[in-house]
Amino acid sequence: MAETLVQFEPVPATSGHALTYAAVVKEGAPEIGAALPATTRLLFVTSEMGDFIKAGGLGEVSSALPRQLRQLCDVRVLIPGFRQVRAARPNMDIVSTMPRTASLPPWSLGRFSTADGLTIYALLCDELYDREGSPYGPYSGGDFPDNDIRFARLSLAAAELAAGEADPNWKPDILHVNDWPSALAPGYLRWKGLTTPSILTIHNLAYQGLYQPARLAPLGIPDLAFSVNGTEFHGKISFLKTGIFYGSHVTTVSETYAHEITTAEHGCGLEGLLKTRMDEGRLTGIVNGIDDSWNALITGENLDSRRVRQWKQQNAADIRKTFDLPTSNGPLFSIISRLVHQKGIDLSIEAAETIVGNGGQLVVTGRGEPRLEDAIERLARRHPRAVAARIGFDDAEARRLFAASDFLLMPSRFEPCGLSQMYAQRSGALPIAYRTGGLVDTIEDGRSGFLFSTLTSAGLTSAVSRAIEAFRSKRMFRTMREHAMAKRFDWSRPSHRYADVYARALAA
Repeated sequence: MAETLVQFEPVPATSGHALTYAAVVKEGAPEIGAALPATTRLLFVTSEMGDFIKAGGLGEVSSALPRQLRQLCDVRVLIPGFRQVRAARPNMDIVSTMPRTASLPPWSLGRFSTADGLTIYALLCDELYDREGSPYGPYSGGDFPDNDIRFARLSLAAAELAAGEADPNWKPDILHVNDWPSALAPGYLRWKGLTTPSILTIHNLAYQGLYQPARLAPLGIPDLAFSVNGTEFHGKISFLKTGIFYGSHVTTVSETYAHEITTAEHGCGLEGLLKTRMDEGRLTGIVNGIDDSWNALITGENLDSRRVRQWKQQNAADIRKTFDLPTSNGPLFSIISRLVHQKGIDLSIEAAETIVGNGGQLVVTGRGEPRLEDAIERLARRHPRAVAARIGFDDAEARRLFAASDFLLMPSRFEPCGLSQMYAQRSGALPIAYRTGGLVDTIEDGRSGFLFSTLTSAGLTSAVSRAIEAFRSKRMFRTMREHAMAKRFDWSRPSHRYADVYARALAA
């Protein structure tokens, strides 16, 4: 029953669409003035939220985007009542109690407000959500075996709110659902006979929520919906395809990734349907923003080159001390990432020899696949004065490492948006990345970072060599660093683009 990650083979070089659309993305579209009435009621549905529990970028987006959208409409967030949510707000208001549907257990709707006034709905059902672990599985790894029930319950709860059944005093005009865990909601809207528009944002197409057709009845999905024009995907139920098929509009988290997923290379078998949506004008790429805290890294005024250099040097000295690396005048590289194949960790390990051979140092922090964790630890043992690693993740330490680094290695094989490259640029660390997805949209090659087009260790090593050459040319490096740190990746522009999508869906 576990959620399935759709696997596909990496290609050896940048695909044509990434190169074709890069220039268009870099020019940027004019600012959009969304014609969305301020009275519009929006329900933002998510399986994670950084305020309480997160597993990745979705948690960051779910914390920041609804807050930004409050300036444009009446937005509320629906999230499962995970143990972490219940612990944060043990005395929330109970709005209603809702009955069982098929094998989806009864639930209660909790409501509370965050300190800054954002209204949160919590789907209270302890048998589904009161567990140790991430939103999706135990901390030891893997998925919970009943994730189909857990997230169908979330999707149906969103539809029940849209129907005015769960909260008689607040009924959304539009739903915004995210990734496969809430992607059945547009289907439930249709099957309940509702016309409420729905927006599905795809944060990573590779995760689709695939289950056997025997689960149709337990999930309350009509048999007639199990067809190519519905929930069926290669003989299985696909939560994500359901959202794409029944949703009013699909968005994804960068302009380049929106084009990539309409191709066989990155479409994970859904490229035909997604290409249709794009041709219909119903697929839009919107690059994520990052938290405002990244816009105020150095306190004080008059942040000239000297002050920035001193700030970077102090952070680098602290990180070297923390990770038992000797003082060095060479460049400091970092890997701040899940240690998984998708992130190109194997390529980074090979490129490390070039870094060390040119007097650089590398600090790695993250956790992931055991074989890659082991490979990182072996690399550190082989170069104890040049490579250091911590298997694990601490957010405060990661921020210090961004601030300390001269360069960030991020050779992801695919990256729908990516946040680390934006954190790095704001922190004065120039990202080194493969030309794909949101990395193309947010890194200016030779100005705010380095992009490479051949997905091999040689391709990454060539980019690393360019970075080292820039570091040695102090003037060039200083110019690039200042340009990177001057960039803004806030949520103002993305939120207005989402508002425009909402307005178009409501008007359709």
